[in-house]
Amino acid sequence: MKVCGFTFIRNAEKFDFPIVEAITSVLPICDHFVVAVGNSDDHTRKIIEEIAPDKITIVDTVWNEQLQKGGFIYADETNKAFDAIPSFYDWCFYIQGDEVLHEKYLSGVKKAMEANLKNEAVDGFLFGYQHFYGTYDYVGDCRHWYRNEIRIIRNNKAIRSYKDAQGFRKNGQKLTVVPAEAEIYHYGWVRHPQFMQEKINAVKAFYDDISEDEAQEKAAADEFNYHAEYDALAKFEGTHPMVMRKRIQRLNWKLDIDTTKINMKLKYRLLYRFEKLFGMRLFEYRNYKMLR
Repeated sequence: MKVCGFTFIRNAEKFDFPIVEAITSVLPICDHFVVAVGNSDDHTRKIIEEIAPDKITIVDTVWNEQLQKGGFIYADETNKAFDAIPSFYDWCFYIQGDEVLHEKYLSGVKKAMEANLKNEAVDGFLFGYQHFYGTYDYVGDCRHWYRNEIRIIRNNKAIRSYKDAQGFRKNGQKLTVVPAEAEIYHYGWVRHPQFMQEKINAVKAFYDDISEDEAQEKAAADEFNYHAEYDALAKFEGTHPMVMRKRIQRLNWKLDIDTTKINMKLKYRLLYRFEKLFGMRLFEYRNYKMLR
């Protein structure tokens, strides 16, 4: 069995992406790794070069400004990295620049890939998610945060990154997947408030679903206000991946969150309460099909 990891990244240093940790976390179960490095304003390429020179291939890209709206540019960059993976690899492990796999899952994920290698009905593997917010002590605790997504796919170029690169489709259809029995730790909402606001100001240029007033308000803010932006949070009680330890030790801002506080409209508050009582998320969007 041959496994190749892949991702895309741009301005990792400028916006404080944990890209080194992301790639390093999955390298132990990848025979190789492909990174599409976009035209950056910082030292992103050098950062990627120094991770594991004998195991990483860099694909230099220029982001297509025609795909700015709707976040489609992220899927385009994902596909560039995926298309650079040679055909002799069996599985392809996708990890985004703010996602990390805990080392406790490595062995199980590898065994799952081996067990399903010959089962052509399996297009990929579904991972659970922990979405960290503000600091490394809090995680998203409502339907605003997606619970599952595909992060390992078969090396079939009929598979394409979907919409803004959250998931994948094959010939336009949802992939058939099995559980990886592992979680991805998503750190995209853990940055110094200043870095967070700068990232939002940059990212909003690639979407068309916020008003001009909202865009101006966000752009005018000097620092992101974590207290004003969340729906519901819970205290994280687990351990972080070892590759994140140095980054966590560098944390230089403090955030105290009242986890009893819920900020959501009545409809979502009712759905939230139902999920807490019965363990079911009603009307959940699923960008995949589970193998029966």
